[in-house]
Amino acid sequence: MGQKKRGGRSTKNNNRANGLSSHRDKLSTRRNKNSEQLYCTEVGSPDAVPPEANPLKGLQLRMWDFEQCDPKRCTGARLARRNIFKAQSLKAPFKGIVLSPNGTIPVNPSDITVVDSHGTSVIDCSWNRLAEIPFRQMRSGHHRILPFLVAANPVNYGRPSKLSCAEACAATLYIVGKKDAASKLLDEFSWGQEFIKINLELLESYAAAGDADGVINAQNEFLKKCENEARERKNQEDLPPTYDEYEDEEGYWEEEEEEVILDKFGNIVIQDQDKETDATTEEKVGESIRGGG
Repeated sequence: MGQKKRGGRSTKNNNRANGLSSHRDKLSTRRNKNSEQLYCTEVGSPDAVPPEANPLKGLQLRMWDFEQCDPKRCTGARLARRNIFKAQSLKAPFKGIVLSPNGTIPVNPSDITVVDSHGTSVIDCSWNRLAEIPFRQMRSGHHRILPFLVAANPVNYGRPSKLSCAEACAATLYIVGKKDAASKLLDEFSWGQEFIKINLELLESYAAAGDADGVINAQNEFLKKCENEARERKNQEDLPPTYDEYEDEEGYWEEEEEEVILDKFGNIVIQDQDKETDATTEEKVGESIRGGG
């Protein structure tokens, strides 16, 4: 009995060994196939697929962080954690584009040379605490203000000019011609592409404007168009309704059908109004007859 048990165990062990060996062979075959697919294509051949380039690579995106925002909702802090933004101190020299609410020149396509050479910096602060920001200490760089755009971030959605740091930086990149970089930056947020979607007409107009004056003209034309459309809507609301508006209302143009009353023999019973009319007519006829006799 003991020898039979040992023989049975030996058989089981051999089966396990064979199974493991077969599994290793399959894994080895798969690795070889994957290696052939990855490394057997010659460089420069038409079948070679180049790695996707990161449009943000090489851009100098800076941030002055005044720690006024909620870190959990702050877009600038999130981009800094992902090494897209780099925080800098007030004393650090900066020669790039500075996005500031105190700027007087709008971001425009001609700023591309400055963005490429020295980068862009945002001011990470709260819109409600701008008075606390030492703008006088931030004199370096080329200060710019963004033209009219509408926010898409969850805090200020739909509000004009209340952009987050991510939206402000993405708008700058888009206007100077780096549309792929702007889209890539906004991909860090679930709502990011909504910003481009609701501002696409404006962003395209600004990107095609050429210079600061062109951006201002594009902005003013858009705002004027919005005012005219709002005025037309208001005028339409103030106008009295036309007959055409009632054509689809059921029964408006249909005459009301009189209710027919029948007696027990099925004859039509004349209503009181008709009786009064007939009686009046009979009286007038009688009077005329009597007068004539």
